[in-house]
Amino acid sequence: MLEGLNRVGIYEWEVPIGYVPGMRVAGRFFLSESLAKTLEPGAVQQLANVATLPGILKNSLAMPDIHWGYGFPIGGVAAFSVDEWVISPGGVGFDINCGVRLLSTPLLHKDVSGRRDLIDELFRTVPTGVGAKSCLKVSSQSLDGMMVKGARWAVSAGYGVERDLMRCEEGGVMNAADTRFISAKAKQRGIPQGGTLGSGNHFLEIQVVREIFDPDAAKAFGLTLGQVCCMIHCGSRGLGHQVCTDHLKILESATKKYHITIPDRQLACAPITSPEGRAYFGAMAASANYAWANRQMITHTTRQVLSKMFRVEYEEMPLIYDVAHNVAKIEEHILNGKSRKVCVHRKGATRAFGPGSRDLPPDLTSIGQPVIIPGSMGTSSYVLHGTQLAMDRTFGSTCHGAGRIMSRTQAKKNLNGREITANLLKEGIIVRAHSENAIADEAPGVYKPSDEVVNVVHEVGISRLVARLSPLGVIKG
Repeated sequence: MLEGLNRVGIYEWEVPIGYVPGMRVAGRFFLSESLAKTLEPGAVQQLANVATLPGILKNSLAMPDIHWGYGFPIGGVAAFSVDEWVISPGGVGFDINCGVRLLSTPLLHKDVSGRRDLIDELFRTVPTGVGAKSCLKVSSQSLDGMMVKGARWAVSAGYGVERDLMRCEEGGVMNAADTRFISAKAKQRGIPQGGTLGSGNHFLEIQVVREIFDPDAAKAFGLTLGQVCCMIHCGSRGLGHQVCTDHLKILESATKKYHITIPDRQLACAPITSPEGRAYFGAMAASANYAWANRQMITHTTRQVLSKMFRVEYEEMPLIYDVAHNVAKIEEHILNGKSRKVCVHRKGATRAFGPGSRDLPPDLTSIGQPVIIPGSMGTSSYVLHGTQLAMDRTFGSTCHGAGRIMSRTQAKKNLNGREITANLLKEGIIVRAHSENAIADEAPGVYKPSDEVVNVVHEVGISRLVARLSPLGVIKG
């Protein structure tokens, strides 16, 4: 499985130039010995394929949650010169700005332990599942606001407070959004889904802080031992999926138009400065904004439920942070001692900016960006912080989750959702979903161990452990 690769560190491997024809740079990925046993040859092939794209800088990169995806491997990171070449939907994914956010609360473990009524109420109130529609009645005018202003629109519409925006990556909005390049079909799919969780690996989870690794960072982030938190994981729903579908067709033609040679049609791309590249980037940014607004609306609903059930004030449940992990963004990074604008693709990877970054709120610049790594329903989630090493090595990027090792088809065939629910309940974890298949799809055993994945990025130093949180209740899409 690791044949033809070079081990260059305890947790680091190199995919050498020549692994596939046309590689412009080497590939690099981070794995432990144990996780290497789950490495798919197809994911390594995809990592090497990415290294053939024009304008790629330094390395084609992958995190320890690497697995096979569409175009790029999931867990993949690549940066391209904005002066030279490409942007690729395969480096972002279909669920544009799928991301995760974490809310803190003044509640303690004893307040919510065994509270099935809380999980039932969240499941009743937050629409979940395939095709779930919102009860918030998003109008076409509101949809434009979501796509242009992101979380800022949601807060101005009453779904949150101004401080929330300070704790969102990019302030919850990409200003490059251009709705002219969003199709009528994509808008039609987006209107009824604002404020909905969706399906697949998306979830809303009630958690408790079980362990603190870095007391100073935990204090800065607002985390204390035994505290109850709420994690929300979702993205741009049908709108983002449709935008990716629409623009893949356009960029497949553009690849030929601009005489770009690619080893896999799933890497369809165009120059960033071309009409096709600008159109995709504008539509992708609008989809990312929709996702930030969507998570903000779910946050509002969650706060309302907790406030009503436990008589805590809305403002007592601050947002710790919100991060995207399927997006391409223009960022400034140091290359060869000089600051350059680059287009960073993160496909199942999380931004992890280090201390001193101008992109962080003033109260977090001495610590670094909060990094939120969810577990896999029944396993621990983690909060880390970004590092200078990440800025130097991975364009300020780290892992995004545990990473699948079993397909959904295999999970449905081999696992029983009812048994999984019963076993989790024995561990004190209440699970709600629309079907047993949805639970089998997302069973802890279909993912890599989250603690091992997180330990790799901690040991490598591209993000550092702050706290461990364990689930008490989960609603699944």
